Amino acid sequence: MRKKLISILAIASFALTACSQSQQGKSGEERKQIGILQYVELEPLDAAREGFLAELEDEGYRDGETVDIHYQNAQGDQSSLPTMSEKLLADNDLVLGIATQPAQSLTTVSSKTPVLFTAVSDPVSAKIIKSFEQPGGRATGTTNMAPVSERVALLQKVMPNLKKVGIMYTTNELNSELQVKKAKKAFKEAGIETVVKGISSTNDIQDTTRSLMEQTEVLFMPTDGLIDSSISIVTDLSKEMKVPVVSGSADLVESGVLFAYGPNYEKLGRQTAKQAIAVLEGKDIADIPAEEPAGMEVTVNKEMEKYLGIDLSPIEDN
Repeated sequence: MRKKLISILAIASFALTACSQSQQGKSGEERKQIGILQYVELEPLDAAREGFLAELEDEGYRDGETVDIHYQNAQGDQSSLPTMSEKLLADNDLVLGIATQPAQSLTTVSSKTPVLFTAVSDPVSAKIIKSFEQPGGRATGTTNMAPVSERVALLQKVMPNLKKVGIMYTTNELNSELQVKKAKKAFKEAGIETVVKGISSTNDIQDTTRSLMEQTEVLFMPTDGLIDSSISIVTDLSKEMKVPVVSGSADLVESGVLFAYGPNYEKLGRQTAKQAIAVLEGKDIADIPAEEPAGMEVTVNKEMEKYLGIDLSPIEDN
């Protein structure tokens, strides 16, 4: 009986040791735990996450070796975010929120865990941070906001006789509303009329897109997660009705957008990872300013350029 008890204790001790070792890096120190909360599967958001992980790995933070990565995706279900946020904040040393809704949820939950964010258009208006220079809490990160006035100027270069623009956005998306407000102002200053229509679900996208394209010469898209997730509906109509679509997300160009001016999301994720590494290495997150994208890019769709008969050469150098 005594030998059997010793044997059981030895097995238990071995299991505990193995478990402990599984949480340690090569140096023997306990591995850091990093949580990621993404709002929905969407190419730009996926690219931001992949860039974040790639930069961490390049700097020696490899999943399963020196850190453990825990990934959650809300699949567009906002009601699931609070529970996911609480779990990730409780179990990790640092968390990343990809898109506005996860970032808001993570910073709303009471916790001391540092929060990084990326692909958030206006983190100040969303009350995630107080200001870019002095975030003022336990969150910092990167915005994906592309300057609307510059997008308008680029559009005028390729469509110099443009008179009427359609804009579609999700009505309960704060960041989309802010972009629409800026776009309306920029187009008004340029002497171009705008027709704006809001949607509340993906069920509205097809009819609203068709209505706008029947009334206008081009569809000007804000960075909007709901619409971007169904961009093929919009671009299929673009081909059918021969009305171009322009966007702030380069990752949507392959889906049929004529051109985009905005951040490269893979690079944006890498930029956010550098902030995360600073936190992991001991820097107080309150001392890390939030950042705009390190660089903007023009991405063009040559196939749509030819199909629509619109010359993109005036902006390709950008």
